[in-house]
Amino acid sequence: MPKFLRIGVHQSNVSGYTSKAWCVRRAGSTIFLKWGAVEVQGAGSGRKVYWTRLPQEKTIRCRTAERAQDYAKAAIARRRSHRYEPLSGPIANRPRSAGGSADSKQAVATILIVDIVGSTAKAAKLGDARWTKIIGHYYAAVRKELKSSRGKEIVTTGDGVLATFRVPAAGINCATAIQKAVRTLGLDIRVGLHAGEYSMSGGEMVGLALHIGTRVAAKARAGEVLVSSAVKELMTSPSTISFRDHGVHQLKGVPERWRLYRVEA
Repeated sequence: MPKFLRIGVHQSNVSGYTSKAWCVRRAGSTIFLKWGAVEVQGAGSGRKVYWTRLPQEKTIRCRTAERAQDYAKAAIARRRSHRYEPLSGPIANRPRSAGGSADSKQAVATILIVDIVGSTAKAAKLGDARWTKIIGHYYAAVRKELKSSRGKEIVTTGDGVLATFRVPAAGINCATAIQKAVRTLGLDIRVGLHAGEYSMSGGEMVGLALHIGTRVAAKARAGEVLVSSAVKELMTSPSTISFRDHGVHQLKGVPERWRLYRVEA
């Protein structure tokens, strides 16, 4: 069954980061379709894809095998031209925790969100083969800096990365290190950081802090690292990190207005 995963999708909601998968199978004159939301974890050969809920299914009877074959070819061609990539390996059901419960205790952390700016245009310009290679190097660079800064990768989707840190300084230093590392790949990234409470449910991060962190990242321009006032206020000890006031902003879907700060190089 040919399978496809939508790339470059970076959605934020209480369920965490999701993408969409689409599958097609032909049996004689019959077409079987399956599609739905998926959770993407990891990248490259280590990437895992899980259905976040039961996928939708549809059966189409085309009367003749030739018509069914034409239908399948057209459907696959449409997905290839709509930001989908061929997906190898299975799409599994959501993994359950060893204890049988999908929930864990709340935790407080600095949440870091990294996103490539203009990724769709770059992918179209470079072509699938070159872009896949660059994305592989990108994730390798991000994970190297996360390891050096003792950050914890939570999830990746398309070209986005979500990670957490115990202290804000480590997250900020990691963000600036990632910026420097990916410049050699010809990539521009934007980064947002917020500090707050979150919990894990079904392997996904949930909580308002995730919303806020995502909205902070969305306010950043290419090459910028923006932090919320919650992050800056936690920087109580002497530090070499400096900030510039970025003004007060209304973050979409988030209560109140938030003052943001830009990390100065």
